[in-house]
Amino acid sequence: MLRRKPTRLELKLDDIEEFESIRKDLESRKKQREETEATAAGEDGAAAAAIALGTDHKSREQLINDRIGYKPQPKAGGRAAHFGTFEF
Repeated sequence: MLRRKPTRLELKLDDIEEFESIRKDLESRKKQREETEATAAGEDGAAAAAIALGTDHKSREQLINDRIGYKPQPKAGGRAAHFGTFEF
């Protein structure tokens, strides 16, 4: 592997100003998104509470499995399951 001298990077005032303007823009978008989610959550809070108290309550693990599409197969018990078709 060839070694070379480190490259020197210079930060200019224009770069700093551009960074600050982009950062402020992203922060304002984030605040607007949080405000809209907060108002939507307040309206949907009663419906979410009714769903949470429903009879089809699933565990956290089951919800995650449903979301990612994982359907675990039950493990078969007994010695034959561990050693295939061999029996001792």
